[in-house]
Amino acid sequence: MDNFDEYLRQGEPGKAEKAKNWKTAIGLQEVDGLKPSEYLIETAKQNIESDITNNLFANHSWYFRNALLRANYEDLSKGIYRTEKFLIRFLSNLLVNGNYALKNRQMHILADTVNDTVFSLIKQDNKITANEISGRLKMSVSTVRRKIKELRNNGKIERIGSDKTGYWRITE
Repeated sequence: MDNFDEYLRQGEPGKAEKAKNWKTAIGLQEVDGLKPSEYLIETAKQNIESDITNNLFANHSWYFRNALLRANYEDLSKGIYRTEKFLIRFLSNLLVNGNYALKNRQMHILADTVNDTVFSLIKQDNKITANEISGRLKMSVSTVRRKIKELRNNGKIERIGSDKTGYWRITE
């Protein structure tokens, strides 16, 4: 974070304000466990020096922050998967004059049920066991078995063979 301290000490009003904003934005990345790239730091310095200005970035910095989160955050137990599509949209608009609408509400995570997540894991690996699903989703084996039973009762999956050596067949 000391990349911007020099600008803050120099006290030129415009540069100090920009440095403060960049320091905050990059600090948000670090709070989220992200390491800012050298490119981002160099771009920030160029912006502070007024070598570049970018209203797109200024107007959509919150979108950029959320896009970074969606590209790096995953919680399978809640059905949240990493996706880079929002970051790609932002960078496309920024770098190659793309025309994507940048709206934070498009990034909202739709409520995905546990059944959908268990079903997704079974679709990915038809030999996965309840114990493996339990470990991946960080939930009890009994909960996983209950969800598997619901999927079976709903006609979405069927077990072929034994619990030990069998596999899941998708029947939906």
